[in-house]
Amino acid sequence: MPKRYVIIGAGAIGGSIGGRLHQAGRDVVLVARGAHLDALRRDGLRLRTPDEDVTLRVPAVGGPDELTLTEDDVLVLATKTQQVEAALPAWADAPVRDADGRETGTAGSRLPALMALNGVASEAIALRYFARVVGVCLWLPSVHLVPGEVIIRGGPKSGMLHLGSVPQGRDHALLQEVAGDLEAANFDVPLPADVMPWKYRKLISNLGNGLQALVGPKGGSGRLAAALEAEARTVLDAAGIEVTPDAEESAARAAAFTMHHVPGVPDDVGGSTWQSLQRGTGNVETDYLNGEVARIAHAHGTEAPFNARLATLVRQAAARGQQPGAVTADELAVALGLADVL
Repeated sequence: MPKRYVIIGAGAIGGSIGGRLHQAGRDVVLVARGAHLDALRRDGLRLRTPDEDVTLRVPAVGGPDELTLTEDDVLVLATKTQQVEAALPAWADAPVRDADGRETGTAGSRLPALMALNGVASEAIALRYFARVVGVCLWLPSVHLVPGEVIIRGGPKSGMLHLGSVPQGRDHALLQEVAGDLEAANFDVPLPADVMPWKYRKLISNLGNGLQALVGPKGGSGRLAAALEAEARTVLDAAGIEVTPDAEESAARAAAFTMHHVPGVPDDVGGSTWQSLQRGTGNVETDYLNGEVARIAHAHGTEAPFNARLATLVRQAAARGQQPGAVTADELAVALGLADVL
């Protein structure tokens, strides 16, 4: 049976995936809130890419109480990780019904949950609520700053999404079907035996997000990012955690997409953490990026002082509504204890 994709968190990632699936003729429902939900309902989803600027009339709802879930639904969690624990219980407890309207169980017991989030923590969180969890490693350069609008900056493919069941070795038929739908929607979709080494490799790449958010995309924090990554690799290696080799990851990504200019969009728009500060959301995912490195280090009796300190600084910046670029790379280096790096 054709699947319906319920995209929970229709921001940069969720809106991009949902919009592309809708364009490919798949059944999609976007889940959003606030001004973004209002704009989606009123005007539709504006999807801007290097090649097009279109408005898509995709159904949009505010939560599970506005939907009747069926056995053919696939839930795609695309919130930030710090938001996912609040979102999961309501969706997991929502009833699932058959074609005759009879309740067959809850979403947590019947439906798959695809965790389309950065970091490596969301899969373990989801397993508290869902029996069928699929990890998604995201390489999807996208932007969400304006209600009702998402921007995809990759081409010729929109991005690369590695899929894998957690624990591995389950739901093979589902993975094949979802991969086929996403490939039709202009994504490259590898199916590794174990998706988590890919997600740990992506975690390393995301450790500079907080730096970018604080100093801005052109703030010159490359050497600081390298120090954070080196610390993380030491921590992950000591913990015995497998990470996909850099060369394998780089080759896969280069074969799928490169960054392209989107007409009317500045090329220096930052990544997900930068966007959170820019929108003034009041919370960021850094605790599940740099903070995850600190957690792993602490769990193994060691320290990750640079990553732990950055998580604190970004968390505090978000709480006080600080905009990107409020500090210089030199000031940040001193605050992190990395003044000798610059």
